[in-house]
Amino acid sequence: MANRHTITDLYQMQSLSLDDKVQMTKRRIDDWVNQFGEDGVYVSFSGGKDSTVLAHIVRVVCGYRNIPLVFVDVPTQYPELKQFAMTFDNLEILKPKISFAEVCSKYGFPLFSKETSECISDSRRYISILTEEKKDGQGIIPFAYRIADLIGIDRRKDKENIAYQNLRTGNIPSEILRAPVRVKQLFGLKCDDFGPMYDKSRYLFMLNAPFDVSNKCCRVMKKNPAHTYELQTGRKPIIATMACESNLRKSNWIKHGCNSFESKNPKSNPMSFWTEQDVLWYIVKNKLPICSVYGEVVVDYTAMKQCENQISFFDYGIFNDNRALLRTTKCQRTGCVLCGFGCHLEKQGKGRFELLKNTHPKFHNLLYVLKNNGITYAEAIDWVNKKGGFDIKY
Repeated sequence: MANRHTITDLYQMQSLSLDDKVQMTKRRIDDWVNQFGEDGVYVSFSGGKDSTVLAHIVRVVCGYRNIPLVFVDVPTQYPELKQFAMTFDNLEILKPKISFAEVCSKYGFPLFSKETSECISDSRRYISILTEEKKDGQGIIPFAYRIADLIGIDRRKDKENIAYQNLRTGNIPSEILRAPVRVKQLFGLKCDDFGPMYDKSRYLFMLNAPFDVSNKCCRVMKKNPAHTYELQTGRKPIIATMACESNLRKSNWIKHGCNSFESKNPKSNPMSFWTEQDVLWYIVKNKLPICSVYGEVVVDYTAMKQCENQISFFDYGIFNDNRALLRTTKCQRTGCVLCGFGCHLEKQGKGRFELLKNTHPKFHNLLYVLKNNGITYAEAIDWVNKKGGFDIKY
């Protein structure tokens, strides 16, 4: 199926005014409700600021007050999110069938990003299968040895090893050239389906990790309960995800647009073309209450390179096209408190695990309890820092 949009379309829509975006979002929600009926849809509600904005648009702007909000009660979320969610009427609460400890033990830790962890886990599985198929005979070097050389592990028997010399000159084993897309991404190979932004070779060192990483926690703990709810009720979700949040979500929007009527599991993402600043400005303009874990929405003077006491139109409630940049005073993003997706990109002193140690010490202690292959979450972070050159603080 041909893509519905281009990346240029997304940038153009992201540049629209907030008022225009609200109206476009309303039309997409109306289209969704017209297709499935008000009793055939639901709002996926996490208690976070994005879904709070979506709930307001659905119930107040669109007027669909009978559409239920569905909250998945994941034990590793900020408890404040559930407390906030329970202040809304017509709320349904779902629970996962598996604990986060079981997810970590069975699948691995959620590190780097959903896409990157999938590339790593798929590559490790692919290499494992090939290694089992390879036979050490007729002078052929086992595939595992060649991969070991590729990621810097010296498995040579002598310096004249032809396979090693080929690797030294940049020749990629033929098995990798025939590999699935996610494996090619990890090895930095060009894929027809993806551009250079999907080069994951920075994470090749993870092939030799003594623990697993995975993106399955969100699916197992959040998506599966929601999918069961959809099967039982026949309702289709309206979700507050935005394309700016990840390359995967950007690709999904380009392929399907906001309303994926034709998908196997139809869903509406009517805020896909919004940005983080749009969400914060909508909250300010509509004086929406948000979960206490965020603190307050304030002007981000540092990002604007202004003095904090500098007077602006914002201080008087006057908004113009050159709107101020906003931020929250506490958490910037919420969700599962132990999720490591993006933690390697956070600035020192502002890392989620550092903040967690002060705000929710009981959750922080789980870093030393959760295990995969006998390795604790904290030990896994230490290994990533040492082998990958990262500086994830906890």
